[in-house]
Amino acid sequence: MSSRRVAVLKGGPSLERQISLRSAARVEDALEALGHDVVPIDVGSDLVRRLREAGPEVAFVALHGRGGEDGTVQEILEIVGVPYTGSGVLACIRTMDKVLTKHLLAQQGLPTPDFFAFNETAFREIGAAEALPTIEERLGFPLVVKPAAQGSALGIKFARSSADVPEALVSAFSYDDKVLLERYVEGRELAVGLLQGSEGVEALPVVEARPKEEYFFDFEARYEIGKTDYICPAELPAEVTARAQELAVETYRLLGCYGFARVDMILTAADGPQVLEAQAIPGLTETSLLPQAAEAAGITFEQLVLRMLEQALARSAPQPVRT
Repeated sequence: MSSRRVAVLKGGPSLERQISLRSAARVEDALEALGHDVVPIDVGSDLVRRLREAGPEVAFVALHGRGGEDGTVQEILEIVGVPYTGSGVLACIRTMDKVLTKHLLAQQGLPTPDFFAFNETAFREIGAAEALPTIEERLGFPLVVKPAAQGSALGIKFARSSADVPEALVSAFSYDDKVLLERYVEGRELAVGLLQGSEGVEALPVVEARPKEEYFFDFEARYEIGKTDYICPAELPAEVTARAQELAVETYRLLGCYGFARVDMILTAADGPQVLEAQAIPGLTETSLLPQAAEAAGITFEQLVLRMLEQALARSAPQPVRT
């Protein structure tokens, strides 16, 4: 690929700002090593002006969380006519909202743990709290309480009994106005990275995350080096690996992802892999799972970044909206 002027969008105001900055730092180094002209942009209220002043040929979206993964910045890039890496607006909306993702998975018949979801208004104004005993009875304990739209395991709590549920809900509602209550499924935590190419989407080797001490793969376990052991390729029977990769590709297509993504799963002894969620813009830090899977497939980090950039430019460039 000839040298391109690439805007790397990073940071922003989300709770995952620091992770975004770490991802972007690796991306910028890779792009410079590949010979591209890198324009770092810490996303804020002046984003449109800075994009117009910089005049990039393509944008590499290294944002995580609200504003970056939920379709917002993708919509802005389409308005100003700058091609960008990763999924489009609709896929980002679908993957960012765990409740929407779960409904789509269930509707398609893809395995995912049982769940219920409510927004804050339902609890405050129409008495949803009175349904909690029925939910608890159907899902059993422990159950998992999650904010609908946060990544990196932010705000996730385990309720081991009815007494734990109110605190877990308060925690989840502090991150989002919609919460997901999900059956806890015991098993091995897997992630399948996906990378699009000229012949379609390719499932990369499966990664297993084994936290050393934590009850689950939480924020600290994800991003602090030494907190988690990663096995890639995961030590699985061939048929289990094939099923996990097949499920990941089906989820990728169902949600309309483009370029690359990551699908997180839990491997149960009885029912095999079940899909938990998908990430349209997975992390690219030193401990992130997509780069580990790519490396296991013989793809260096620079090659991974190059393929992401190529897919961005291969997609039809959005036409700027004239005002």
